[in-house]
Amino acid sequence: MKIPELFSDKQFYRSLFAIALPIMFQNFINSSVNMLDTVMIGRLGTVEIAAVGLGNQIFFLYNLALFGLCSGASIFTAQFWGKRDISGVRKNVGFSLILAVIGASLFTLAAALASDRIIGIYSRDPEVIALGAEYLRMLAPSFIPFGISMIFMHTLRSVEKVRLPMTATFVALSINAILNYCLIFGAGPFPAMGVRGAAAATVVARIAEMLILLGASYAKGYPPAGSLRELLGFNGLYIRRFIRIVLPVLVNEIIWSAGISLQSLIFARANTGAIAAFNIVGTVNQLTWVLFIGLGNGVAVLIGKKIGEGDETKARDYAARITLFSPLVAIGAACALFGLSFFLPLVFNVNESVITAARLMFIILSLMYPFRSFNMVMVVGICRAGGDTIFCVIYDVAFLWALALPLAAVAGFVFHAPVWALFLCLNSEECFKVILGIWRLRSGKWLRNVTGGI
Repeated sequence: MKIPELFSDKQFYRSLFAIALPIMFQNFINSSVNMLDTVMIGRLGTVEIAAVGLGNQIFFLYNLALFGLCSGASIFTAQFWGKRDISGVRKNVGFSLILAVIGASLFTLAAALASDRIIGIYSRDPEVIALGAEYLRMLAPSFIPFGISMIFMHTLRSVEKVRLPMTATFVALSINAILNYCLIFGAGPFPAMGVRGAAAATVVARIAEMLILLGASYAKGYPPAGSLRELLGFNGLYIRRFIRIVLPVLVNEIIWSAGISLQSLIFARANTGAIAAFNIVGTVNQLTWVLFIGLGNGVAVLIGKKIGEGDETKARDYAARITLFSPLVAIGAACALFGLSFFLPLVFNVNESVITAARLMFIILSLMYPFRSFNMVMVVGICRAGGDTIFCVIYDVAFLWALALPLAAVAGFVFHAPVWALFLCLNSEECFKVILGIWRLRSGKWLRNVTGGI
């Protein structure tokens, strides 16, 4: 597709933004509150911001594994929705909930019983380990309600009911922001709990979010709100196909998240200031990256729905449009991201070396944005929506593990390179992934109908 033809299909963009804008807004709220958390913790000091960042690593691993499950399950949901098969949507929700609760229980036990050992993997600073472990133990009860919420959120998005997830997140994170202020610093009758207060606020917010999603879904009779019999209506054929399609997505996210977690280890082993700068960049980056989360998830719904309807020509057209449109948006987002870097001294109570390192990392990240946005929509919006999940594993993790992590490890542990050089090594994979993504898109092999016969 040529650039002049990019905006010829007005209906595509109307449909895309009807789904993507609420997702963007929801993730922007989420990212804003995460940034507010980081700013509040950052007012306590560098050790506290490093401890919370590392304490969140197990939640990060859990979140991405859960995203893999939800993302894979959404392939089925979108294609069932294209056929208007509500019973298919509900059995998909039921089986996904079972897997989510099992996984959440395992992570909860790990966070509650082995928090010191987990934080000790990343840092050798005893103060950081003690605070990070304390934070992680307090955070553990949020895992199961968050898992249930994620299943319902992704299902509601896939059936084009995007306002409820946005509303639930807005209410829950508003609660989180208010309680953060009260419990971190101590306001009114609340005690000053520091990092433990931030974790307690998150637990309350996640429970509230789950109750809103479940209550409203069943009250309005939305597609995921099935009876127990409907939720357990899956059979052996469905389970086998679900596992064949979703397992590669889950493996993809676990391997990828393990690689991202190793990035934190590399920075943490450099020094506490390096991991603080890395956490600051990651938090601010989320504010602009919400655009591409919305675009990726929005186009995945549209492509999956068209495949379910049997209109493969339109599905391929949508894929071609989004891979041109997303990098163009990324140029503007990169400029905004770079501009935000100048406000760091105003909101983070860290020393000048941390601010300088973070600014250099922002420059690198801004330059990589067009490549990262293309890769994002290829994985989440196109290949997964088309059921091409095995290729996604190769596409998403091969360069990370074969190129980016070894380069950064050698740069950090052997040559003791500066923080910006480590960050450049870790982002080097994006350019190579684009080449592989363009080849797969043009081959057309990414498109498969996974719901036929079940």
